Amino acid sequence: MEQNSNSIVEQTGLEKKRVLRALTRVRMVLAREVPEVFSGTVEVDETYLGGAWRNKRKVVRDGGTRRGRGTSKQPIFGILCRNGQVWAEIVDKVDEGTLLPLIAKRIEPGSIVCSDTWKAYTGIAARGYVHRLVHHGEGNYSDGKGNHINGLEGFWGYLKRKLVSKGGISRRKMPLYLAEYVWRYNHRADPERLKMRRILQLLEQG
Repeated sequence: MEQNSNSIVEQTGLEKKRVLRALTRVRMVLAREVPEVFSGTVEVDETYLGGAWRNKRKVVRDGGTRRGRGTSKQPIFGILCRNGQVWAEIVDKVDEGTLLPLIAKRIEPGSIVCSDTWKAYTGIAARGYVHRLVHHGEGNYSDGKGNHINGLEGFWGYLKRKLVSKGGISRRKMPLYLAEYVWRYNHRADPERLKMRRILQLLEQG
């Protein structure tokens, strides 16, 4: 599935419409196999992909940051456990009312949650977590005590490289491509034959 649809058409001789339908079906089943609850030391962060971004932070309007905030893009919120498992979802906004419920749903109370200093994360400690801050605005990406969001930064880089290689994806299809690359990242250490076997199992389960 890492191949693009044109390559598959050339190799199989199938109609492109059939190939596209098959790839969509695979992405739909991959979307169902994501980590449900994280615990231990967990990172939370957002990134931005092409499209309309309706909730720009003031810091973005004033110049942005190293992650490219400040252009008109679609926000993506992500959670990563230090064991390398990740979860990510497209969100409409990056405010407290959007992000804190997702954190409460996806992270076990009592966990250590590492984030940057965006105001939407202010209420994390009140939700029963140990909150560790990394001051990205001061040019720091770790507090020197092991608290950082470098794992998610790595996933964001992986995600953006994969999406760029597709040559442009419509907003409508973005959730399925995001689900695919979350799944691939979580299974990145698995041999290809095991990944293929698992995909076939998911397809059989419907």
